[in-house]
Amino acid sequence: MRTGVARGHGASALPARTVSDREEETVSPVRTGATPLRVVLSLLLAGVFAALTIAPAQAAAYRYWGFYQLSDGAWAFAQKGSDQTVPADGAVEGWRFAVGDEQSTRFPRAVLTFDQLCGATPSAAGQKRVGLVVDYGRPVDSADGATPPAPTALCASVPTAATSTDVLATAGALRTEKGLVCAVAGYPATGCGGEVKEVSAEAQAADTPITIAAPADATKTPAAAATPISAQPAAQNTATSAGTVTAYVVAALAVLALIAYLVLRSRRRAGTPS
Repeated sequence: MRTGVARGHGASALPARTVSDREEETVSPVRTGATPLRVVLSLLLAGVFAALTIAPAQAAAYRYWGFYQLSDGAWAFAQKGSDQTVPADGAVEGWRFAVGDEQSTRFPRAVLTFDQLCGATPSAAGQKRVGLVVDYGRPVDSADGATPPAPTALCASVPTAATSTDVLATAGALRTEKGLVCAVAGYPATGCGGEVKEVSAEAQAADTPITIAAPADATKTPAAAATPISAQPAAQNTATSAGTVTAYVVAALAVLALIAYLVLRSRRRAGTPS
């Protein structure tokens, strides 16, 4: 029987502390004050587990032909598929075979202008001129380390209604599946946009700029066609790295909060009479 109830019936006084530990957790002002800390700690730990589970995960990588368009002197990822794109006369398009994911884009390793590609190609009625750069990538980009064909550049003279797929076909026979370009001029021999489970360190390395010669008849000075042009290096998993750092910062804060909570709880218990 609790102290207050016993005194109400004239019984002798009992020791002041007879409330059970479970009841004290409910009515004690000292322990009630710890509840917000527990809530915060729970949220922090939930954030740690979520961050550590999601952040370090690598984005899926694929081995595929990427389609790009020249804009303001730089390659930009095409917003539509090649079979849905109808380039205008004077456009320049590029293709690159490589391993890539959401955080790393592999552009063609050289930039050539329309004048370099089509400067010596006259216009014709019912036809349009589209500059084309095809970069078959590096041996480390292939599935079996095969040596890819040398990159090529040309001026495609095609009907005005031709799509970008039609333009690419001027570089060689295409192998396609469901609108996806799988091979250009027989490369690669097999596969089509397959997922890459593990990307080697060599394949992740930044591109080295190369020179792609323009068509021989595109300039009056053949030597000028081989002018080196800087490639655009691919970004390598910067988002993943940032996410990993954030996860460990959150984890460190949660550990500190847990230590503080345990110390505070220990002190409160030590200061509470038994």
